[in-house]
Amino acid sequence: MSHLFQEYLQSNGIISQRSCPSTPQQNGVAERKNRHLLDVVRTLLLESHVPSRFWCEALSTAVHLINRLPSPSIGNESPFIRLYGHPPNYSTLRIFGCVCYVHLTPQERTKLSAQSVECAFLGYSPHQKGFLCYDPNLGRIRVSRNVIFLENIYFFASHHDFVSSPVSVLPLFSNSPSDPQSSKPLLTYKRRSTATQNQPTVGPPQDNSLAAGPVEEEPEPAPLRRSSHDKKPLERYITCMTSSLSSVSLPSSYKQAMENDCWQKAIETELLALEENQTWDIVSCPSSVKPLGSKFVFSIKLRSDGSIDRYKARLVVLGNKQEYGLDYDETFAPVAKMTTIRNILAIVASQAWPLHQMDVKNSFLHGDLKEEVYIKLPNGMPTPSPNTVCKLNRSLYGLKQASRVWSEKFRSTLLGFEFNQSQYDPSLFLQRTPKGIVVLLVYVDDIVVTGSDQDAISRIKHLLHSTFKMKELGHLTYFLGLEVHYHHEGVFLTQQKYIQDLVQLAGLTNATPVDTPMEVNVKYRRDEGDLLDDPTQYRKLVGSLIYVTITRPDISFAVHTVSRFMQAPRHFHLSAVQRIIKYLFGTPRRGLLFPVDSSIKLQAYSDADWAGCPDTRKSTISWCMFLGNAPISWKCKKQDSVSKSSTEAEYCAMSAACSEIIWLRGLLAELGFSQQQPTPLHADNTRAIQIATNPVYHERTKHIEVDCHSIQEACDRRVINLPHVSTSVQIADIFTKTLTRQRHNFLLGKLMIVDLPVSI
Repeated sequence: MSHLFQEYLQSNGIISQRSCPSTPQQNGVAERKNRHLLDVVRTLLLESHVPSRFWCEALSTAVHLINRLPSPSIGNESPFIRLYGHPPNYSTLRIFGCVCYVHLTPQERTKLSAQSVECAFLGYSPHQKGFLCYDPNLGRIRVSRNVIFLENIYFFASHHDFVSSPVSVLPLFSNSPSDPQSSKPLLTYKRRSTATQNQPTVGPPQDNSLAAGPVEEEPEPAPLRRSSHDKKPLERYITCMTSSLSSVSLPSSYKQAMENDCWQKAIETELLALEENQTWDIVSCPSSVKPLGSKFVFSIKLRSDGSIDRYKARLVVLGNKQEYGLDYDETFAPVAKMTTIRNILAIVASQAWPLHQMDVKNSFLHGDLKEEVYIKLPNGMPTPSPNTVCKLNRSLYGLKQASRVWSEKFRSTLLGFEFNQSQYDPSLFLQRTPKGIVVLLVYVDDIVVTGSDQDAISRIKHLLHSTFKMKELGHLTYFLGLEVHYHHEGVFLTQQKYIQDLVQLAGLTNATPVDTPMEVNVKYRRDEGDLLDDPTQYRKLVGSLIYVTITRPDISFAVHTVSRFMQAPRHFHLSAVQRIIKYLFGTPRRGLLFPVDSSIKLQAYSDADWAGCPDTRKSTISWCMFLGNAPISWKCKKQDSVSKSSTEAEYCAMSAACSEIIWLRGLLAELGFSQQQPTPLHADNTRAIQIATNPVYHERTKHIEVDCHSIQEACDRRVINLPHVSTSVQIADIFTKTLTRQRHNFLLGKLMIVDLPVSI
């Protein structure tokens, strides 16, 4: 936050000088400012005859206008000038609610049709130089720069038919604390404006007057749904927005935090919790030991409505000073495989199991340390003598081995509760009961509990509560950035919020969506084009895209392609990354569907693109696995060596898929769904199938790696069989090459990649 901006907020009582709860006097000032803004919004709506359902647009326009008006509290300058150092552009100001004509794009008009459409002017786009115009024929907002205005005519005064008609409006405001836009400077109102009938509103924005979501033109936005009981949404929004401003500034040091009572209390609470947990013993420092330092990290926890829940201080050890073999050894800690998570979701949807989520409070503080670790006395603790230190009995955040010792602590606890650790995923724990099974999946401190025995699930949750400080999160809805939605058709798994954040990170909120993640027949080479000056952004975007493939297998091949250039990315490669993000931008609600009543029968597809890499001529192999109709596992990989024929490439792909099938069959057997019949592995290369099923040694295959021939043994043991499938219905084809729009959309349906229903 800039100094001038913070000074402006403090001078108007929006936040206190130390980002602590406001005094009654400051609350009164803020309340008067809120009423003033409401007066401006009300004036805009009434004078222009705009229906009240457009209060969001009126609010945005009012704040934008007040930000450009001189304020006596800052020397008769406008907040815009104080923030940016130059006056705003007033030349494009227009009358709110007036009639305007928006020029249609070539796709929307013909040679003999009208070249523009009559609309109502409702403000300015917060992310681009464009006007927001309401099209009554489509019932949605258009964003355009090619607009002609009739400012002496109010649209809704002359079009009474549209006053009460339903409208599909994009939500322009977001008060979510995780919204990247919310971290930008937010200027609030200062004084009452003279917004009258002829008073202009604001021009195309050059600043960030409010945290606003992107305004899209395609696809058509969903209606903005508001509860019938929400009588005062505007007042509640302003209250949440004002209270959330206090979360912008956090103490950067212990000294700064001690100047405020709220942070003092948070530090005392943290130290008390550590002492009650017997985290350390106060001892004299051994002469051969150099104790580690520590610091407090501060944060503010917000409620779902944006208001402050509590102030939090966490003691973190400076683990970067640890020495291997001295105060730490092994650091690896297992986490749940994404394939296991999708596998369990598919079973949950098929068997109608309940799905619960729990969280361990301060999980790392429960781990018992084996190494001798000493830290200096934290700030806020009395110092008995200069040589006094803390000898840790339990782990703390920041230690290199913290995650490992917590994992071992939780594992030993579950084994004591008569759970069995899975042989196929060490983060999966199972307990069989006379009534069924209990499944517990762990990802650090996030715990998912499901199974067929509800009584046993309740008993296990009670035992966990008695052992650790647990937090009940109800039904699983949000897990590791994955959104879980329940519908009568099944369980939907999406990453809508994550994709929206990625689009904003890439700066493509105003981009035009595309139909496919990559262009057809375009080969990306290692040395093509100019190098990027700074590859950091490229690597950050590709890393985020890799995480999106958890629920979007349709971009797996495209992400696999751009991942090959992480070391020295070029502008041509960055364009490919941006195209993938544009594809996601057009389909943010798309994700995986795990249908109800699906069979628990495993089936697989494998494919290969022979010599597909233009730089190395190595082949791309792929496979995908289904549990019934639900996709649970897929892979796209470049071979380690060059294949001499397409048959060899296909054969190696089948062998890699066979290894995954064996692992999945073992996992399903542990979960109680043994596969009695051989798993069909569909391939479209008849010669590769013949080599795998024919025990006779072939001269042409002696150069193939020995590990690839394990597929023959799997066939003999009837673990798999190898039915031939036509290339036209080879689902794994989407993981090996770029496809046309028609072919791409066809395979999306086969992969059960669908758009989230609007009703969710």
